Amino acid sequence: MRGEWRSYRLNFRFTAITSRERLRQKDTYFIRLWHTHCPTVSGLGEAALFRGLSCDDRPGYEDMLDDVCAHPDRYASDTGLFDEWPSIKTGFETALADLASGGVMRPFSSQPWSVPINGLIWMGDRETMRARVDEKLAEGFECIKIKIGGIDFEEELALLEYLRSRAPEVTLRLDANGAFAPDEAVAKLDRLARYGIHSVEQPIKAGHYAEMERVCRESPVPIALDEELIGLNTLSRREEMLDAIRPSYIILKPTLCGGFSGADEWIRLAEERGIGWWATSALESNVGLNAIGAWLSCKGAEMPQGLGTGQLYHNNIPSPLRQHGGRTYIDPEGSWATQNLF
Repeated sequence: MRGEWRSYRLNFRFTAITSRERLRQKDTYFIRLWHTHCPTVSGLGEAALFRGLSCDDRPGYEDMLDDVCAHPDRYASDTGLFDEWPSIKTGFETALADLASGGVMRPFSSQPWSVPINGLIWMGDRETMRARVDEKLAEGFECIKIKIGGIDFEEELALLEYLRSRAPEVTLRLDANGAFAPDEAVAKLDRLARYGIHSVEQPIKAGHYAEMERVCRESPVPIALDEELIGLNTLSRREEMLDAIRPSYIILKPTLCGGFSGADEWIRLAEERGIGWWATSALESNVGLNAIGAWLSCKGAEMPQGLGTGQLYHNNIPSPLRQHGGRTYIDPEGSWATQNLF
């Protein structure tokens, strides 16, 4: 099989519409892959390096990316060769899947996909967050996720009181991003529980298994792990973490937790232990969002997932991704403009 594959990568910079989330620009990489016997059909994938968070944000990243593109046959035969580079693995697996489906931007599934999503409310001052709650409710979301830990805790409780007064039936997820101190986490979770919380993501910082296990055991609110999964790139380390902490849920970001094959392994391990899961994006462009949505659709995901439509970037790639009534989906009448990349 050697010599049958060809590939190259392209650097691209997306610029945020607003810097309200402290993000102004996001660099990413695109991988194009084709067979030499049919060079007019190619697969496209996004290696969306997440600086400051991903375990592969380290020296040698572009060298590894260049090696993958120089020897795609080797990596296609054994994707385990880049387990330590999850964003590159995600991009390459997407390109492989897209190529297998004819290079028409339908990786993992030949059909247009549709998945339920949560409405995400970023941290901000009280009035801004209230306005965002109203906006998400007006858009018809049945599941809302609020990032907490960025303002005074009492103001956050008041925001939850306001939301419950407006929508007592909506499913409510919270994401603390490790903001709680271990010795105060359970007390805060006790106060949050009165608002009928579905789950709280990562209440304390990742890497403290004993403290997190205690929080999971004592919390009246189900705990979901997010950052805790990053950097656990072997089967033994994944099993060790799940067995030590025993969370209610894990949250999968393929770009950060081992690519799509790594996420598949996480799902298998979680389901063996009675642990639930859902997936979210990690600031990918529309190319990466499309891959995650298609992968989820193949799994029949009906729990709300964490996918938007790439609205953060003003120069995102024009695509048929749409959002309506709490779902992100592919408009079968829409089209891609990936030629703008090349």
